[in-house]
Amino acid sequence: MKYAFFAFIAICLLLSGCQTEMKSSDTTKKTELVISAAASLQDALKEIESTYNDEHPNVTLTNNFGSSGALKQQIAQGAKADLFFSAAEAPFDELVKSGDIDQHFIKDAIQNELVLIVPKDHSSSIKSFQDVQHIKGKVALGTPESVPAGTYGKEIFTKLNIWDQVKKNTVYGKDVRQVLSYVETGNVEAGVVYKTDALVSKKVKIAAEANQDMHSPIIYPVGIVKGTEHLEEAKSFFQFLQSKAAKSIFKKYGFQVT
Repeated sequence: MKYAFFAFIAICLLLSGCQTEMKSSDTTKKTELVISAAASLQDALKEIESTYNDEHPNVTLTNNFGSSGALKQQIAQGAKADLFFSAAEAPFDELVKSGDIDQHFIKDAIQNELVLIVPKDHSSSIKSFQDVQHIKGKVALGTPESVPAGTYGKEIFTKLNIWDQVKKNTVYGKDVRQVLSYVETGNVEAGVVYKTDALVSKKVKIAAEANQDMHSPIIYPVGIVKGTEHLEEAKSFFQFLQSKAAKSIFKKYGFQVT
């Protein structure tokens, strides 16, 4: 009986140790959040996420950058995403109406400006959006149907009554960063991007800034995707995006904080 008793105690201690080890491993378990975000947010978000990870080491933030229209389509079709950060209200609002975005967690986070850029090392006579109609080569623009920057650009050229001439020489990009790349490599004479994109490139220069009355307001809404499996973690990052630390980083990259 004595040996049976000691054996029983040993088993209890062993089980207790296993439970302690399991609890310990639980505290180091990482949660992955997928952030579907407009391509123009790449630089700012990466720095924001680095700051966030310093305080939340158990959360892994995985980015899915692209055009807002394409990201909206992915989410609508059930692609994995915990937060959606759009460069325009239209694709975001469509997901709100369809019930794909949780209406309790929505915020118009930042704003941006639209600019016309040209290669930095090339001489160019382009000084305004109006001058684009006289380009002999090509101008790069995001696909208006899916890239908000392209939509805003088309609005400008339409308001100037030169869209019919401009579109004949237009090369379309899948997102604003592809448009930036076309100008950086000199494959086009000019391109329409956000001011924040132009500011992070050393290979382009701003030829003109668009007046805000020439296009729809450039507002970036962010929200939590309904049905996320990590609601608490998603809420934490959603709130961090509105913090002073995050706002400071957005400002650093040229965004206007609301």
